[in-house]
Amino acid sequence: TEIRSLPVDAFGVALLDGVTGGGKTAVFFEAVADTLRAGRQALVLMPEIALTHTFLDRFTKRFGHRPAEWHSDMTPLQRARTWRGVNDGTIRAVVGARSALFLPFHELGMVVLDEEHDGAYKQSDGANYHARDMAVVRARFAGARVILSSATPSVESRHNADIGRYRHVRLLGRFAEARLPDI
Repeated sequence: TEIRSLPVDAFGVALLDGVTGGGKTAVFFEAVADTLRAGRQALVLMPEIALTHTFLDRFTKRFGHRPAEWHSDMTPLQRARTWRGVNDGTIRAVVGARSALFLPFHELGMVVLDEEHDGAYKQSDGANYHARDMAVVRARFAGARVILSSATPSVESRHNADIGRYRHVRLLGRFAEARLPDI
C-alpha cells in the first residue's frame, strides 16, 4: 500500500481512510511491524481506555507479545516501569491514551492514531493540545511516520490529505468483501 511507501526512517504522514471493517488495523499493524523490524519504537494511540483491551488482544495475537500500556487506569508503579522501559529502549511498542505522546522515546519510528477524528484526543485541562497535531509535530522531530486512521476522518486531516500535505490511503471495501449492514 501507499503507507508502506513512506520510508521507515523518515517523517511522513498518511491518512488511512476506510470503511468500518475495511482492514485499517491490519494495514497499520503491517506498518508497525516494518517499524519494529527496522529497530525503531512504535506508539499506537487510542481515544478511549475501553477500546484498549480488545486492541491489546489483537496486537498480542499479531505480534506474539503484549505491548506496553499507558493510560490513566495504571498504577504509579506500572507507569514508572513503562516510562523506564521506553526511555532505555527495552519497550519497543506502546498502546496508550493521548499522554503517551510525552513518553521519552529515543527511537520513535511510528505513531498511529486510531479513530483520529475522536474528540478524546483533545486535552483542555492544564496544557491545551490536540494529540493528532502533537503526534505530527513529535514525529517530525523524530523522523518518524504517522498514520491517522479513521472511517470518518476529521475535516482537518481530510483537508491536509486533499491538498497533498498527507498521503491519502483509501480502503473502499470491507475486508473479505463482507457486506455492509442494511439500514
